[in-house]
Amino acid sequence: MKVGNTGVMSGALIFIREELGISDTQQEVLAGILNVCALVGSLLAGRTADLVGRRWTISFASILFLVGSVLMGYGPNYGMVLAGRCVAGVGVGFALLIAPIYSSEISSAEARGFVASLPELCIGIGILMGYVVNYLLGKLTLKLGWRLMLGLAAVPSLALAVGIFAMPESPRWLVVQGQLGKAKKVLLKVSDSEEEAERRFREIKSAAGIDEDCNEETVKVSRKSSGDGVWKELILRPSYPVRRMLIAAVGIHFFEHATGIEAVMLYSHRIFKKAGVVGKDKLLLATIGVGVTKVSCLIMASFYLDRVGRRRLLFISTTGMIFSLTLLGFSLTMVEKSHEKLEWALVLSLVFTYVYVGFFNLGLAPVTWVYGSEIFPLRLRAQGASIGVAVNRLTNASISMSFITIYKAITIGGTFFLFAGSAVLALFFFYFFLPETKGKALEEMEMVFSKKGQRNATAETEPGQNL
Repeated sequence: MKVGNTGVMSGALIFIREELGISDTQQEVLAGILNVCALVGSLLAGRTADLVGRRWTISFASILFLVGSVLMGYGPNYGMVLAGRCVAGVGVGFALLIAPIYSSEISSAEARGFVASLPELCIGIGILMGYVVNYLLGKLTLKLGWRLMLGLAAVPSLALAVGIFAMPESPRWLVVQGQLGKAKKVLLKVSDSEEEAERRFREIKSAAGIDEDCNEETVKVSRKSSGDGVWKELILRPSYPVRRMLIAAVGIHFFEHATGIEAVMLYSHRIFKKAGVVGKDKLLLATIGVGVTKVSCLIMASFYLDRVGRRRLLFISTTGMIFSLTLLGFSLTMVEKSHEKLEWALVLSLVFTYVYVGFFNLGLAPVTWVYGSEIFPLRLRAQGASIGVAVNRLTNASISMSFITIYKAITIGGTFFLFAGSAVLALFFFYFFLPETKGKALEEMEMVFSKKGQRNATAETEPGQNL
């Protein structure tokens, strides 16, 4: 839902500006308001997911996005489009939190990286489809084209709102609710063997404070296990491992957008225009290339997350981003400062836009959502992850609502030098604060984050020993 809308909005802004005559400031507000509202949605989603379950939360997110899409598609004026964007933003906040958590909780430790990265891959496919839709619908009349671009998002939202109930509920949430019988049935469905299902079931029961040998269909769980007092444990009096988890989640979510990806995805048409690509058709085709690059690299990353690990992918990704952002800043500066057309600088600008998008989606994009959804213990997971997602949306909103203003103040090349500097800081943060989680069961994460000075987290731990 989320970045499919970003992909559509990237092209729709060209036509909205032309028909409605909005200013640069109104464009920035329209682009960024979705993330401000998503921040609110993500904070509400954590508690909602603990109360009503993961599936109902996903369905509610889809309904919100559906309503927002209809309002934007109707859009007789700027105010209505903005209102639709706000409603859709709340839905986006819910979805961004719950999709990776649900994926992490139903998957095994060995395949969790792959499964939990699938929502990000689907987002990438949504962006690409959004760009293609923009290109095709851009040939319609001005009044109809951009409204269809935004309104058609209601169709997949409706499908997800209904279709999610064909999927099982999270077995970990069911255990926290004391519904052991239902949880075991789900684990038997999503595990490769009965032995694996039994092992995972015992680990989850132990993490929830339930006797591993308990075979009751339903049990009464403590208020602590069911999610009460979570904010006290997260913010007011966190233990050492929980404090480290919170720092890691907030940091990785901050740097995902502080390194400039939203500027490229949302305002790619402006970057390409600065690089010398003229004409609406050519601009929209160039943005399709961004979508193809994103999806291709996300597919590769999905298969390597459980092979090479989260940390190594982050290092490769961030190093490549520093290199490409620096050269993108240099080439755009040369294009802007030169009094004549520099073909080599134009080509470099286009190439390193794609290179940057490629490196970002090879590591930082999928790892952010996998890592943030897997590190918190069961009782804190939904609401702990919601803090990271809220920071993610706040940073995203700040970049998308200020990018035009910043590049007008320090030039577009200077803006990408700024993003390159942020990527350097991100590399140091990832090295010192993010231990490896590859192959670790969710119930082992407190042990991983308990080891002072440990970054690679390779030591063996006993499942359930962490609580």
